[in-house]
Amino acid sequence: MVKGFLRKLPVTLLFALLALSTGWAATVVAKEREHPASHLLLSPQQQALVDDLEKRTFEWFWQSADPKTGLVPDSAPGHSFSSIAAVGFGLTAYGVGVKRGYITRQQAVTRTLATLRFFHDAPQNDSEDDASGYHGFFYHFLDMKTGHRAMRSVELSSVDTTLLLGGVLFAESYYDRDTPQEKQIRQLADAIYRAVDWPWMQPRAPLISMGWTPGGKFIPADWKGYNEGMLVYILALGSPTHPVKADAWQAWCATYPATWGTFHGQTFLTFAPLFGHQYSQTWVDFRGIRDAWSRQHGLDYFENSRRATYSQRDYAIANPGHWTGYGKNVWGLTASNGPGHFNEQSAAGEREFNGYDARGAGLDYISDDGTIAPTAAAGSIAFAPEIAIPALAEMKRRYGAAIYNQYGFVDAFNPSFHLQTRLRTGRLVPGLGWVDTVQLGIDQGPIVLMIENWRSDFVWKVMRRNPYIRRGLQRAGFSGGWLEHAATPP
Repeated sequence: MVKGFLRKLPVTLLFALLALSTGWAATVVAKEREHPASHLLLSPQQQALVDDLEKRTFEWFWQSADPKTGLVPDSAPGHSFSSIAAVGFGLTAYGVGVKRGYITRQQAVTRTLATLRFFHDAPQNDSEDDASGYHGFFYHFLDMKTGHRAMRSVELSSVDTTLLLGGVLFAESYYDRDTPQEKQIRQLADAIYRAVDWPWMQPRAPLISMGWTPGGKFIPADWKGYNEGMLVYILALGSPTHPVKADAWQAWCATYPATWGTFHGQTFLTFAPLFGHQYSQTWVDFRGIRDAWSRQHGLDYFENSRRATYSQRDYAIANPGHWTGYGKNVWGLTASNGPGHFNEQSAAGEREFNGYDARGAGLDYISDDGTIAPTAAAGSIAFAPEIAIPALAEMKRRYGAAIYNQYGFVDAFNPSFHLQTRLRTGRLVPGLGWVDTVQLGIDQGPIVLMIENWRSDFVWKVMRRNPYIRRGLQRAGFSGGWLEHAATPP
């Protein structure tokens, strides 16, 4: 899995004019419809913030990736191994960069081609140390120099391979010109996707395993429930060479009832950290398309994620843990770095802090140590911009000198942590608290891609044209909306 343990394995709403107390006034067209988010009108200051954040976040990918191999580090600045999921976000971000004029199309073609050549030619075998993948899947982390498995604790990851493939399939559909290089991009992307042996990753079919290791073999955990694994099943169902059977989607949905309910004023299908609502939807446009489960519950997965975003904001307003800074415009729990594993005695009792953790708040669990990750709000901008943008503005206004730099927001910060101790990561800022010093690729990705999806539907439009995405959704039982129409250029 990408997150938490995870890291190793694993409305119809009525809108009116909003006057935001921060002074960053946002106006919403007063219209009742299921997805009103696109009607948000920004003030010049808000527009400038969104513009700046998108560009800075894009630059993180452009500057940190190895131009020869396309490998993107798990975190930067600083030495790191590569995260294949971050590569998938990066491959997609390059297209955003072309659209926004940050780079030329030729620059994006060159970088994308180098990346796809690397993954197409990377060694695939069952050795402990001399492979990048096996059966078409790739290891979660790769060495930035050799491209081989970064360490023996790293698993051959089904979900991280899927997030890589999100970028690979984006490239296949985006680079559509009749030039030798763009033809090669399409050929390589298609070959990489077709090579993935999805049924092999089903030791307990019809569910799909989280991963495999040469020593421990298949991880004893499967993708089930509702989380970032949604895209795993869509791509496995869409494969033209090694597809899983259609009953895999029904098995995936079978455990939904356990986390369907009301949490902090919203009724929705819960997954506590917001990344689980964001990852699949950075590439797949779920607006207006429904499977059997969503038809039965009267909402689509986009609306579900919108409700999840509101629930998190309202949880922060309630602030049951009495954490410093939480409120209407300072919120956001998702997987991120943290101060480290420490206990502290406070007026509120003993408090426990964590390092990297899948923080979240929902019916499934609550993991909250006062650490805010800006990607939680920024990556949900397409779902609920009317609350996400004011949150980003307030966090930058209040803490920006410490948490906003040349690559946008740092990964996370914690205004409740002030222990004078040796830190695993980050630093203590007097008067603020703990602040991370790096950005993570898997948290940067949703920021730049979801900003662009909100602004122009760009990534979503590109992916609607991909036949494998369409086939996977249709085999899962999705219908309606854009699936009923022929694909159009983005």
